[in-house]
Amino acid sequence: MTGTVTGTAGQTAVPGTSTPVVPPRPGGFPARAAAGAAGLTVIAALLGLVRDQAIAQLFGASHDSDAFLIAWTVPEMAATLLIEDGMALLLVPAFSHALTRRAAGDSPDDPVRALVAGTFPRLFTALACAGVLLALGAPWVVGVLAPGLDDPSLAVDCTRLTAVTVLTFGVTGYFSAALRAHGRFLAPAGVYIAYNIGIIGMTLALHSLWGVRAAAAGVAVGSVFMILTQLPAFVRLVPRRKPGVPRRRGARPGVSALLGASALAPVVLFVVSRQAQVFVERFLASSLSDGAISHLNYAQKVAQLPMVLSMMICTVTFPVVARAMAAGDREGARRRVERDLALAGTVVLLGTAMVLGYAPRIVEVLFQHGAFDAADTADTAGVMRVYALGLLGHTLVGALCRPYFATGTPTWYPLRAMGVGLLVTVGAGLVLTGPFGVDGIAAANAIGISTAAVLMLLGLGSRAVAVRAGAVALALGRPAAASTVAGTTGWLASSLTANPVLSLAAGCFLVPMAFLLAGLALRAPEAVHLLALIRQRFSHGR
Repeated sequence: MTGTVTGTAGQTAVPGTSTPVVPPRPGGFPARAAAGAAGLTVIAALLGLVRDQAIAQLFGASHDSDAFLIAWTVPEMAATLLIEDGMALLLVPAFSHALTRRAAGDSPDDPVRALVAGTFPRLFTALACAGVLLALGAPWVVGVLAPGLDDPSLAVDCTRLTAVTVLTFGVTGYFSAALRAHGRFLAPAGVYIAYNIGIIGMTLALHSLWGVRAAAAGVAVGSVFMILTQLPAFVRLVPRRKPGVPRRRGARPGVSALLGASALAPVVLFVVSRQAQVFVERFLASSLSDGAISHLNYAQKVAQLPMVLSMMICTVTFPVVARAMAAGDREGARRRVERDLALAGTVVLLGTAMVLGYAPRIVEVLFQHGAFDAADTADTAGVMRVYALGLLGHTLVGALCRPYFATGTPTWYPLRAMGVGLLVTVGAGLVLTGPFGVDGIAAANAIGISTAAVLMLLGLGSRAVAVRAGAVALALGRPAAASTVAGTTGWLASSLTANPVLSLAAGCFLVPMAFLLAGLALRAPEAVHLLALIRQRFSHGR
C-alpha cells in the first residue's frame, strides 16, 4: 500500500521527471489512502497513550505535570495552526491549484516548484523568528496562560524547550499539505509516530536527571523527527528546474492571492480561536488545586481519540473537495461533504458511547500506576464523560471548516461562529467552575464547541458548499440516539466484572454491538450501509 490515490485517467508527468502525478478523483473516495493513513493514526494514538502513561506514572497529577502541560500549550497550538488546520486549510487549496495548472501545462516552469520557491523560504524565516521570540518571552507566556501558579519557573523552562516547535511544526505542516494535495497520506499520517517516539525516549532516558524537563526536551526532539519522516517524500515531489527556464522570483500571482494576508488572516484567527478553548480551560484550572490541569489533559487526550480517527476521513478527502471546487463541480463537492459529515459523525458517536460507558475502566487501565492513584482515576474519568458530550461538536467544527476554506477565497464566517462558541465557553466556564470544578470546565468546553458547530453547519450552504443542513442533522440524529443506547448499556455493564482489563475488553465488543443494533433498529444510514458491506464480504467469501 502506497498511500497514493491511483487511477489511469488524467495522469500528468512532473516536468523534468518521469513520475506520473495522479490527481485525486473528485467523485471517488480514496479508500486505500484512508485505510493506510488510519492505520498509522491508530499506531500514533497508541504511542500517544504510552507517552501519557509514562508522564502519569513518573509525575502523576502534580505541580510538575501541570508545569509541563502549560508548556505543552505551545506545541498544541502549533500543531493545530501549523500542521492540522491552519497550514492545511491554506496550502492544500494552493497546491491543488498548482497541480491544476501543471495538468493544463500553461507555464514553462513547474507551478508546484514555483509555489514552494515563493513561499517556503519566507515561511521558514518568519517561523524561526517567532520561535526565538517565544523562547525569550516564556515568563510572560506562562503568566498569561496560568496566572494562578505559585512557582512558574519550571513551566518557563519547559516552555523555552518547546518553543522550537513553532519552527519544526511549521516545516512539518508545509510538507504535510504538499504531500496530501498530491494524494500521498502515509508520510503525513506517520509524523505523530515519530513525534511520540521522541517524547517517550527522552522522558524515559533523562527524567532522573532533568525531571519533567526531559519530557519538554522530548517534544523538541520528536518535532525534528517529524520533519525527517516526510523530507524524502517531499523532495521527490518538487521537480528540479528545467534547463533553459529562467529562475522566477516568488510565486505566481494566483498563488500569492491564495497565501496573501487576506486569505491568511481568517484561517489563522479561526484556528487560534478554536485552540483558545484550551487556553480558557487551563486559565480557569490554574486557580484550582494542583493536578486540575493534569486531570483535564488526561481526560481530553483519551476522550478525543475517537475524534482523531473520525477526522482522518475529512483529512483524506479535503484535497478531493478542494479539487472539485477548483474544477467548478459544486454538486460533487456537496455530496462529498455531506457523506463525510455523516461518516465522521457516526465514527465519533461510537467512540462517544465507549467513553460514556467505560471512562473509569479506561483511565484505570491506562493511567492508574505509580504516582497516578485511584483518586486521580475518579477525577479524570468524571471529566472524560463530560468531555464526551462535546466530541460530536469538535468533529463537526473540524470537518466543516475545510469546505469553507477549500476554494482559497477569504471567508470570515467560521471565525465569527467560533468566536461566538468561545464566548459561550468563557461564560459557561465562569459560571460552572466554582460549583463543579474541573467538571464544570469540561462542560463549558462541550457547550461552546457545540454552539460553534451548529452555527457553522447552518452557514455553510449559503457561503461555501450547498450542503443541506436538515439532511445532515437527520443523518446524525439517528447515530446519536444509537450512541446514547450503547453508552447506557456500557455504563450498566462496566461494573459487572471486577477486573478492569476484562471489563474493558468486554466493553470493546459490547458497546459497538449495541451501537450497531440500535442503529439498525433506528434505520441509521451508516449502520445499514455497514451491515450491507459485511453481508457483501461474506457472500463474496462463499
